Amino acid sequence: MRIFQRIHQKLNWSPRAYLGLVLGLLALGYLSSAIYHSLKPLPDGLNYTGKLRHAPVKFIADQTYIDAQGVQQQQHQIFKEILGLIDAAQSTIVVDMFLFNAEVGTSKQQHQPLTQQLTEALIHKRQMQPNIEIKVITDPINSVYGGIAPEHYRQLRQAGIDVIETDLTPLRASNPLWSGFWYLCYQGIPNNAEKGWLPSPFGQDKITLRSYFSLFNFKANHRKTIVVDTTEGWKALVTSLNPHDGSSRHSNIALVVTGNTAVDILQTEQAVARMSQGNVSGVIVGEFEADRSYPQVQVLTEQAIWDASLAMIENAKAQEHLDLAMFYLSERKVIQALIAAQQRGVQVRVLLDPNKDAFGREKNGIPNRQVASELNAAGVSVRWCNTQGEQCHNKMMIKSNAKQAELTLGSANFTARNFKNYNLETNLRVVGQVQDPVFQDAQHYFNTAWSNLEGKNMSVDYAVYADESKWKYAVYRFMEWSGLSTF
Repeated sequence: MRIFQRIHQKLNWSPRAYLGLVLGLLALGYLSSAIYHSLKPLPDGLNYTGKLRHAPVKFIADQTYIDAQGVQQQQHQIFKEILGLIDAAQSTIVVDMFLFNAEVGTSKQQHQPLTQQLTEALIHKRQMQPNIEIKVITDPINSVYGGIAPEHYRQLRQAGIDVIETDLTPLRASNPLWSGFWYLCYQGIPNNAEKGWLPSPFGQDKITLRSYFSLFNFKANHRKTIVVDTTEGWKALVTSLNPHDGSSRHSNIALVVTGNTAVDILQTEQAVARMSQGNVSGVIVGEFEADRSYPQVQVLTEQAIWDASLAMIENAKAQEHLDLAMFYLSERKVIQALIAAQQRGVQVRVLLDPNKDAFGREKNGIPNRQVASELNAAGVSVRWCNTQGEQCHNKMMIKSNAKQAELTLGSANFTARNFKNYNLETNLRVVGQVQDPVFQDAQHYFNTAWSNLEGKNMSVDYAVYADESKWKYAVYRFMEWSGLSTF
């Protein structure tokens, strides 16, 4: 105490001066925290660019549409493919899924119980093959950041299946205005699944204030992959689908790949497990490539997806086709590149979700309607998915000419949060001949949705959801710039 008294006597500061010093130090600490956690080094294995390998690859999709009689129909393949991969696995199954819970929000529609079906399939596989290694990696949003204890976690762990909730702390801060406080004041405070007293934004359970503090960081393990070893070699599926009950009616897309590309995906999942104090083994033997007649496939994660997608748009030439089907489109460089491509003669078509439905709640159309207004004014052709309570959850872009084609799809929306090393994301990039089945199938899916082919009413004109509000456009730009958004 004496030393502080001496300092006080020497400085002879007023109480206001001391208060200013304290506030200044707090402000400096907050700014330093916000800046550092927005730019800090990534854990090893993230922002991954895989080798471009020849590999067998197929496109599959979930279509939700209105038929000629005005009745909503669903033709869904992806979850069935996931169950088939689990059934075919020999010694290893690694599942990494963002939304893995039974919540449906306030939706009154009938939903498929995807979470329990996937849980039961994994438990059954473990019972039939007790020595098989099964790892389930998922995002902590499913336990509301430790605020609840999910029953399907308990069931899986009781069966000897390792459930790894991703540790998001090492990821960069996508919402630095909040995360600056979070990392200084709250990150070390444990949560308690038995002490909830606040309503959950996702379901009927009560959660703690600590859960909300975590939620406001707005970052996630947004990946959607499964990797298994089969008698035909390693196989992997990369998709936009979540095994989440409230998402079971959505339109989605996926690619299934065989060979060392699947091993590349396995290695990216090992990096996530290490980051989260977990372990994913998997026996990886040799380096091989399939017949050169197959297209080339490349694994991309995090910012590598942005780099490849932007290059794909910027390298498109006059008279080439560029088709984009996206749940969220907001990243500024991508939007500018699409407009520039249109202006140099590329035939650009953009199919967007109208951003009006979120598990029974109505959304305000941000960001897609504001981006669509900008694209439409620049002459880009825009249409909306004809959603009826579900979401058009695609994340896909196709570039083609008379001979060559290129495709990217996976978990990543075309947003800053998904592109700039904030979320964990996985996409596949495919390059090959335009007549390859994977491109034919993907293009047919897009064309069917765009032109309402085969009696499937899947899209509507731009005018149906056009929103030219300058205020909403300003809100979108601020949200995209600041990170104060969930897109």
